Amino acid sequence: MALTCGNMPYKAFTEMIGTFFLVFAGTGAVIVNTMSSGVVTHVGVSLVFAMIVVAVIYATGDISGAHINPAVTIAFCLAGRECWCTVLYYVPAQIFGAVAASFTLKLIFPLSVTMGETMPGLGLSWGSVFLLEVIFSFILMVVILNVSTGAQEKGVMAGVAVGVTVGILALVGGPLTGASMNPARSLGPEVASGDLSLAWLYILAPLIGMALSVPISVLMRKGCVCNDKKDG
Repeated sequence: MALTCGNMPYKAFTEMIGTFFLVFAGTGAVIVNTMSSGVVTHVGVSLVFAMIVVAVIYATGDISGAHINPAVTIAFCLAGRECWCTVLYYVPAQIFGAVAASFTLKLIFPLSVTMGETMPGLGLSWGSVFLLEVIFSFILMVVILNVSTGAQEKGVMAGVAVGVTVGILALVGGPLTGASMNPARSLGPEVASGDLSLAWLYILAPLIGMALSVPISVLMRKGCVCNDKKDG
């Protein structure tokens, strides 16, 4: 099937809304947890991220593919599942949605200092944080590529698989790196808080990790017995 850029303004608008939902709910949970001295808990924050990802996938997957992540969009293009014009539409929309969500949260929580930023934890060096973010992003994109057809999630449980992966990585990686895996998710709070010192790390690491997942997923799929050939 030929890749086209039809209806891109509408799809990009959907990506903007989906990313807004992700950042508003996810970083909103982080802010509430910080300001309430841990009422939400780390597990609760991880669950919020997992559940909002599942909700957005089911709400927008059949419209835009529910990328809600610039690194995911670029990885899909590298895998030949999206035309490159998608990047020109989706990435600005995703970033705008994330920044808009963060400034909305800033209006609601003016006393929040970090606005739910992703930051290194446990005294880890930048190098360790960078490597972990690459690995987390790699794992997430391998799952996405292997439960997806084209840019859209297939099957009833695909959205759950992606959401569960996000939740698990957030549980493990949250205290270590913030478990961003998403340049837009990190950039929104950073812009709203005025702290862009680590923006490079949380932009570059997910891009590298998800790009590396593309050839690995291709090798994995070499052993796949394709169901769509049964009728042939």
